[in-house]
Amino acid sequence: MEIEVFQSDLDGSGLRIGMVQSRFNEPVAQMLRDACLDELVSLGVAAEDIFVCTVPGALEVPVALQQLAASGEFDALIAVGAVIRGDTYHFEVVSNESAAGVARVALDFNLPVANAILTTDTDEQAQARADAKGAEAARVAVEMANLASSLSALGGDEDDDEDDEDDYDDDDDEDDEDEDDEDEDDDDEDDEELQVEEEDDDDEPARPGRGRRE
Repeated sequence: MEIEVFQSDLDGSGLRIGMVQSRFNEPVAQMLRDACLDELVSLGVAAEDIFVCTVPGALEVPVALQQLAASGEFDALIAVGAVIRGDTYHFEVVSNESAAGVARVALDFNLPVANAILTTDTDEQAQARADAKGAEAARVAVEMANLASSLSALGGDEDDDEDDEDDYDDDDDEDDEDEDDEDEDDDDEDDEELQVEEEDDDDEPARPGRGRRE
C-alpha cells in the first residue's frame, strides 16, 4: 500500500508574508521581528514581498491581522509581540485573548497565521527566547503557506467532478426540453387533423328535415 505524504516545503520564493508587531515590551518585540525577517529572507522570501505594521499591544494584533487577511494579498501572516507577567491578572487575560484572536483569524480566513507572541514570566526569559521564536515563526509561515497551496490543489479534482455532474444535469435538462418540444409538435398535428375533419363535416349537404305542422 502506497501512502502519499506531503513533505515539509520551506521554499519561500514567490510567497507574500504579512507581519503585525506589538510595540509593548518593544525591545523584545524588535528582537522577535528582526529574527523573523532574517529567517524569511534566508528561506527565499523577497524583501519586497514582506509587509510589516505595528500596533500598540498584543490585544490589537488580531484586529490588524484580520484586515491583512481580508485584503487577500498574503499567503501567510505572522503575529509578533511579547507579554510578560506583572503583578496582576492582566497577564492571563492578554495572553489568552491575543492567542485566541490570532487563531480565530487563521480559521475564519483559512489563512496560515504563525503566532510569535511570547508569554513569559520575566524579561530575561523573553530575551533568551526571542531569536529562536522569531526564526521559528518564519519557518512556520512559509511551510504552512506551501502546505495550504498543496492542499487547495487537491480540491481541484473535486471541483472538476462537480462540473462534470453539472454538465450531465444540463444535458438531461436539454433532453427533457427536446421531448417537450416533440410533444408540443404532436399536439399541434392532432389539432390540425381535428380542424380538417371539422371542415369536411361542414362541406356535407344538409339532410332534409320534417316539416312542422301549422
